Amino acid sequence: MSPGTHASGSEAAAPMAAGVALEAMRRRVRLSRLALWTVIAAGPIALGVAITSAPATVEAATRAAPTTARTTTHAADPAGYAQLFVNAWLRSSADDATHAQARLAQSMAPDVELPDPAAEAQPKPQSVTSVRSAQRVGNTWSVTVAAQYADGRLRYYAVPVAADRSGTAFAVTGAPGVIAGPDRARMPTSAYGVSVPADGDLSSAAGEFLAAYLTGAGEVSRYLAPRVQLTAVSPAPYTTITVQHVLAAEEAAAAEHIPADGTTVLILAQVEARDDEGRWPLAYELALKTRSSRWEVTALHTGTTAQNGGAR
Repeated sequence: MSPGTHASGSEAAAPMAAGVALEAMRRRVRLSRLALWTVIAAGPIALGVAITSAPATVEAATRAAPTTARTTTHAADPAGYAQLFVNAWLRSSADDATHAQARLAQSMAPDVELPDPAAEAQPKPQSVTSVRSAQRVGNTWSVTVAAQYADGRLRYYAVPVAADRSGTAFAVTGAPGVIAGPDRARMPTSAYGVSVPADGDLSSAAGEFLAAYLTGAGEVSRYLAPRVQLTAVSPAPYTTITVQHVLAAEEAAAAEHIPADGTTVLILAQVEARDDEGRWPLAYELALKTRSSRWEVTALHTGTTAQNGGAR
């Protein structure tokens, strides 16, 4: 047989072998389906056996593909960056560009000129604080920064800042501009409109708790409701605490006698704290509840957070 004849025979045999293999695979699939329906008809026990004995290739085929988590990056507020720049810029001088503050300001804003204060110029600011930031188009921001001086003067600066796409890098894009400060907001109506008697049980309970909390006079725990825990300020910052006035949100707080057990009230206790350095007017929002004919503290509110410490 010639080489050409042998080659043509091999080429013809390849498709035939592939066809046979494909037909065998189809036959196995049909048999598997028939077996599955058979065990379903036979009952749940047989179905469980069929599932647990299924070939590994079936498990691999039905295994769920892993999902890729998507993360979205938001530009961070550059208020702190602008505050740091203004602080360095106000303490810089064009006559001494090698000064540490000048180098810092130039590194944060290479295109911004340094100020040129006179020799008898006003003193450097005591503190610099960011007070407001507003995002503009894209990743550009305008940050308002306040500079406070020892003589009471207050000056506000608007600082343009740009952020990169990741929100992790910033640059001051232009010189700061002096602007008017933000308006003072109208004072909201207080929720505490009920006056609490100064010599009543509620005022006494609040005063004793705050004395333990701020001066270390006694254990704080004795004034707390069950399953409430608060830790006294340590070291104790004051030597004495005197209650000046107590206001409440509920009428029950003004009752002459302690209300029934389970009564809850919110109060605002205005106190006078004293230490070796002077007198300090302070205010605390407290939640109290009656139990066994006494008032017990259930929470100390600080801003929007109620501190109760959980169970003890």
